[in-house]
Amino acid sequence: MWYTTNGDDGYTDLAGGERAAKDSRRIEALGSLDEATSFIGTARTRASAETRLLLERTQRELMLVMAEVASPDPASPLERMPETAVEALEADIARVAAGVPPLTDFVLPGDTPAGAALDIARAVVRRAERRVVALLHHGELTGSLLIRYLNRLSSLLYFLARAEDERIKNYFQDG
Repeated sequence: MWYTTNGDDGYTDLAGGERAAKDSRRIEALGSLDEATSFIGTARTRASAETRLLLERTQRELMLVMAEVASPDPASPLERMPETAVEALEADIARVAAGVPPLTDFVLPGDTPAGAALDIARAVVRRAERRVVALLHHGELTGSLLIRYLNRLSSLLYFLARAEDERIKNYFQDG
């Protein structure tokens, strides 16, 4: 059988076996995180090799974010997002941003398939961040590490999109 019927009552299982309504804040956050990693995967299929490596790492890190959001018990033995993940994103942002010329106007997404996919991923990560913030503000999540991580991830995706767009622009100018 390829389906469970467990969610037919409008509830789903969380880590640890607790059930949650499918329209709860926690499930909304998990859905947005799931969309984010899917859109990052779409961007990964279109991006340069260097960008693909960064995106794969962030998808793996988003799995840790999802595990933490899916676990209402802060004492859960699930692996947690390490503080070093935020520091790594900050270093990546600095490195990628250094190779992007300063912007002189608003960005209109769509210059390249990779850049456009990264812009969609960034927008979805921003939504996921808002959903995770709601969990924190309503006392359903503790600590701000996940919010900081998602905030930095959206910045990285922004600069990766600009770098992908710039890479193509330079290719055609140099070719």
